[in-house]
Amino acid sequence: MTTETAETTEATRTAEVAETVETVETEDGQYPAATVEGPTPEHADLIAELHAIRHFLRLTARGLTDEQARQRTTVSELTIGGLIKHVTSTERAWSAFIVQGPSAMPDFTSFTEADLQARVDEFRLLPEETLLGVLTAYEAVARGTDELLLGLPDLGVSQPLPAAPWFAPGASWSARRTVLHIIAETAQHAGHADIIRESLDGQKSMG
Repeated sequence: MTTETAETTEATRTAEVAETVETVETEDGQYPAATVEGPTPEHADLIAELHAIRHFLRLTARGLTDEQARQRTTVSELTIGGLIKHVTSTERAWSAFIVQGPSAMPDFTSFTEADLQARVDEFRLLPEETLLGVLTAYEAVARGTDELLLGLPDLGVSQPLPAAPWFAPGASWSARRTVLHIIAETAQHAGHADIIRESLDGQKSMG
């Protein structure tokens, strides 16, 4: 297959996913509605919830400048730009885990100083990075996750978890459990971002 053919095929597949997953226009303060055609109702519900919680995270960045996206507004070191960057990395890794297993994840038991610094930088919008850039990357990762799930007939397929101090040895997660983890991770950080935004200029996602 030529590079041009591969790119055309990928563009077609992405367009098909975009047509399959229709997100309804959402007013501020409303829970997003989404119409998803999936292999099963469970697939549809999981993808719809992913869309909803991603929406609330992105909403915290609406109208911000790069400097505001880097700004700390609480005692925490977390920032809106950094949180979106981190959630993007997290969703990318766990989506790959569904297919590739633990090889898609870093070896948490042998982190070097450079690995630890990269982990810290994952939570920061670096000087050479922009809010638009991290939002665009997040959108691309989200499309990839949706496409993966739409093409996954069995949510019960499982992979062994990578070695890490916080996982029980020999434990495995199903694709279903992994998607629920992505949702939980995104929801937690969307809440963090909402507090940071309210402290910045009074804007809130809901309420």
